[in-house]
Amino acid sequence: MSGKKISKGQYSEILFCLLFLLFPRQIIAETFSFAGDSMESVMAEGRERIILTGSAELVSEDNRIFADVIELYGEDFIFANCRGKVRVLNSKQGIELFADELFYNRRKKVVRVKGNAVMVDKKNEIVVKGGFIEHWEERDESIIQLGVRILKKDLVCRAEYARYLREEEQLELAGMPIVYWKGDEYQASKIYIDLKKDKIRLEGNIRGNVYQAIGEEEGGEKGE
Repeated sequence: MSGKKISKGQYSEILFCLLFLLFPRQIIAETFSFAGDSMESVMAEGRERIILTGSAELVSEDNRIFADVIELYGEDFIFANCRGKVRVLNSKQGIELFADELFYNRRKKVVRVKGNAVMVDKKNEIVVKGGFIEHWEERDESIIQLGVRILKKDLVCRAEYARYLREEEQLELAGMPIVYWKGDEYQASKIYIDLKKDKIRLEGNIRGNVYQAIGEEEGGEKGE
């Protein structure tokens, strides 16, 4: 008699049932689902831990997390460490995150990614890159550090530190920031950009280059 192959979705359901039997209090606290090619669990009280490997996936409220390895731990399994080809999809906020490693706190709703970290903000049509990105879901705010690059139509930013307020569409840049905006170049100790109002404010050691197109210059001469 040939064995029946279990699909990944069925495997996830079986694992969830096993978890319910092993850790009923944690599962009732907040429902989440997961999948993976294999699972390892630690049942010792105070050291409960679940390790998913191989095409691992975790779904918690608005977040869908994919990685080679996902480790769940802590009280009610509120913490997740993910490694290898990490991708986070938050459909509610319209955000995608990519990185080598990720830490997620489900209770505080904060995501920290590092190693080739990239955030794609589909709502505001902006791409953020850095060595480290921390995103707070409830206040819709991101902190980006180390080799920061921010890309948007007519805008390129470079810095070592950036604070991004998504709802307000505001950027705060520090750490030798340089901004190329609509063909012009700005440098300062700190740079503030209001993307909604198309405003830029510079503080400390200000430098800038404003470029005028040849056609515009010729047009001005003809009008005089």
